[in-house]
Amino acid sequence: MVDHARQLARGAEQMGVALSDSQSAQLLDYMALLNKWNKAYNLTAVRNPDEMVSRHLLDSLSVLPFVEAGRWLDVGSGGGMPGVILAIMLPDNEFTLLDSNGKKTRFLTQVKLELGLDNMQVVNSRVEAFSPDQPFDGIVSRAFSSLADFTNLTRHLSTDQTRWLAMKGLYPEDELQALAEDFTVQRSVELSVPGSDASRHLLILQRTA
Repeated sequence: MVDHARQLARGAEQMGVALSDSQSAQLLDYMALLNKWNKAYNLTAVRNPDEMVSRHLLDSLSVLPFVEAGRWLDVGSGGGMPGVILAIMLPDNEFTLLDSNGKKTRFLTQVKLELGLDNMQVVNSRVEAFSPDQPFDGIVSRAFSSLADFTNLTRHLSTDQTRWLAMKGLYPEDELQALAEDFTVQRSVELSVPGSDASRHLLILQRTA
């Protein structure tokens, strides 16, 4: 039987991520909720809890060094990756997790309550209909859509200082060709996720004024 706590601790250490005991407990509690609700709500295609540490927890933790202070939106959050993980790790940041699927936002609301994540807000809405009180400092997505859709559908939620973090598998050469002219790639990072051989890339984008 796989020791998930040890798997998480070892993976985080390899990535240079410091986990407190309470953060580690919250991450594992979140994974347990994900596994439990997944049976009825189809939150993730990953069914095996032994794979969830690498493919969900560590994969989400891989972008942690690039998430600056401020208000963040996780668009198309689904089962809560990476938004829940980032909210656990960065309690001084504010995270809004947005999804149009009511079952998924019900799950995320339960996660917020059970884990006591006061810095996390859950919104059930289509992104184009979402109209918050103020724009976001950062917008993140994990397999939400193409880069063009990701940036165009969320541009009304930004300022010229906002940064977009797009988590991708293979480097999205074709998607970059379709990017609107006022968006530029600030940085591209190849991510290394312990326990995963899959190609992972992070693209950091910004809108030119």
